[in-house]
Amino acid sequence: MDTPNMPNMPNMPTTPNVPGYPLKGLTVIDLGQIYNGPYCTFMMAMAGATIIKVEAKGGENLRRRSVVGGAALPFAMLNSNKSFVTLDLKTERGCELLRAMVKRGDVLVENFAPGAMERLGVGYDNLRKINPRLIYGSGSGYGRSGPNKNYPAMDLTVQAMAGIMHVTGFPDRPPVKAGPAVCDFSGGVHLYGAIMTALYEREKTGVGRLVEVSMQEAVYASLSSNLGLHYGSGNDAPSRTGNRHGGMAEAPYNVYPTKDGFIAIICVGESHWTSLLAVMGREDLLTDPRYANLKSRVAHMDEIDALVGGFTEGFAKQELFDLLMKNRVPCSPVRDLDEVVNDVHMHARRALEWIDHPIYGRVCLPNTPMRFDGVEPMEIKPSGELGRDNLAIYGDWLGLPADEIASLQEEGVI
Repeated sequence: MDTPNMPNMPNMPTTPNVPGYPLKGLTVIDLGQIYNGPYCTFMMAMAGATIIKVEAKGGENLRRRSVVGGAALPFAMLNSNKSFVTLDLKTERGCELLRAMVKRGDVLVENFAPGAMERLGVGYDNLRKINPRLIYGSGSGYGRSGPNKNYPAMDLTVQAMAGIMHVTGFPDRPPVKAGPAVCDFSGGVHLYGAIMTALYEREKTGVGRLVEVSMQEAVYASLSSNLGLHYGSGNDAPSRTGNRHGGMAEAPYNVYPTKDGFIAIICVGESHWTSLLAVMGREDLLTDPRYANLKSRVAHMDEIDALVGGFTEGFAKQELFDLLMKNRVPCSPVRDLDEVVNDVHMHARRALEWIDHPIYGRVCLPNTPMRFDGVEPMEIKPSGELGRDNLAIYGDWLGLPADEIASLQEEGVI
């Protein structure tokens, strides 16, 4: 993508010399923090891009969480295959170094509060004068405009603001947050998509642009079932449906007890319902008008759940899963995190890999969920120490002499 070639630098991840990684040759300046920005740039790294992760002298917030037991794993998960430099953007010399990197780069990614980069003098309007081809990707909680743009935005607060918390849980209990950081990661995935769209445009026009993604806006569409229930009922239906369908439009659709845990079962078509009744030995219910079609089954949802739950509690979850799979009934055992981390299928696809991390020891790290025909998933190169690649980036790539780098260190710029 018409990017200056970066030399092979000591300790710096380089793209394997194999054709087919679609972002090979792309250079990304990564100012991301926590989950949103770093996940976006992680996916770019695993698609072949060169990622230069720029951190403050104390490290970005997620790295600093490593003082809490186990909290280092997320940093390792999201920062494989990147180079690591330190830079104090609160100094003019630090901003000069960022501008020098931007001049040679293709993409800058940040998820600071709106206006933070502008206050430092390195916002998009300034940076595009240095590099008109720059794609500037900005992630935030509520967007760069609008009355809520300056609200502090963390996954928890965006879940609350976006309605996710309101629809999660059971109707007779208080709202709860979704377990995963759905807003952060949905924002990161959409930011990746926005940057890729802008890169496609740049190939035709030769000109970059700013793209932005609001976490709140990124998750709105995921509320589609809940919104359907909201509109269809005139807001009279319970907002929280527990493990039932968010739109109360499917039955059976729930988590059912087994002898040693739980199993999730859903019937989205008449053939699934017929197969489930066959497994249960209750084909007599096929002619029962209460269960004759989806509408009537939804109307008798409590009865359906009692019937199915009474059947499932007589089995171990794996035994029942095997039986239902044999009969093509959509279901899955509810697995704990240890089972997921050791998922044979995920490891067979190299979606998960055990890595001997130089800082954190033996850990299970994810690869990218995106696959590109013709190449294997990229080899995972573990995240590195804070400022590990300062000499490689500032010296070999930007061409600063050794005495100037030493001066930058003495001044606290890096």
